Amino acid sequence: MDENLEKYRSDPKTTYMMGEYDRLISLIRDAEKAMADDSELAELGKAEIEDLTRQINDLTARMDEILREDEENAEDPKRIVLEVRAGAGGDEASLFAMELAEMYEKYAVTKNWSFKRLDDSTNEAGGYKEASFEIEGNGVYADLKYETGVHRIQRVPATEKNGRVHTSTASVAVLPVMEHKEIVIEDKDIDVAFSRSGGAGGQNVNKVETAVRILHKPTNIMIRCTSERSQLKNREKGMAILRSKLAVLKEAEENAKYSADRKSQIGTGDRSEKIRTYNVLQDRITDHRIKQSWHNIEKILAGGLGPIIEALNSTEHGENGGELEE
Repeated sequence: MDENLEKYRSDPKTTYMMGEYDRLISLIRDAEKAMADDSELAELGKAEIEDLTRQINDLTARMDEILREDEENAEDPKRIVLEVRAGAGGDEASLFAMELAEMYEKYAVTKNWSFKRLDDSTNEAGGYKEASFEIEGNGVYADLKYETGVHRIQRVPATEKNGRVHTSTASVAVLPVMEHKEIVIEDKDIDVAFSRSGGAGGQNVNKVETAVRILHKPTNIMIRCTSERSQLKNREKGMAILRSKLAVLKEAEENAKYSADRKSQIGTGDRSEKIRTYNVLQDRITDHRIKQSWHNIEKILAGGLGPIIEALNSTEHGENGGELEE
């Protein structure tokens, strides 16, 4: 308990509550002293002490909850960058990449998360060659962290005259965005360039160069950010994303069991790992890591990801009692 009291006093979010804690402790001591001095006050003092003790327990439970939430938030970032990239399958793959992005955007709406486009590259078919988005809100990383990997769709494209089923893929990467103060980026290691943000024309096209491109020369990591209306904000956001990418890279390099741990949980999370198949003809989605399927693809692509995410998180916490496979 003494160790916890030290935590309560040192944490800015609970320090003020310790004033109330000290007051209640003082009242208990006063009641105990009064009982010792006058035996006739024993019953009254006992009831008062029980009430004060109950208040202390409620107070410490609340402080425990605050500290636990802080720890969970440190492990479960409230801001992520989600990247989608067309894989094998040409135009059909790019259209699928866009459908995945729209699915995540619609799911974000159901969760009251903010969803911003950072950058995108489209093709003549109107699909995404690649795109990145910033999603922010409570539980966002916990819900979407296992979307990382290769998603595969099997369907007859609208342009297919002979009714043949085509298989296309798109990859998804989910990156938690945190401060990562331990990651130091020197000016000499980056190239920063500015350009005009793209748009559909009219008032939405920036007349000034607000889009930011950051190249980290040692790793060749490229970040492009266009979501904000000022160079400064786009640069700050781009640097935060770069730090997060470098932190992931550092963790993978320093911790040899990183990959093994992820495999034992829910696969490696690597972009090259095929995690899910969307079979349109059979109206079935299968997650290969937990060998579980769901029907009603249209509803899921419309943002109804909840059952899949719940199943993945249940597996992570060992609630299904089964083993996970790649």
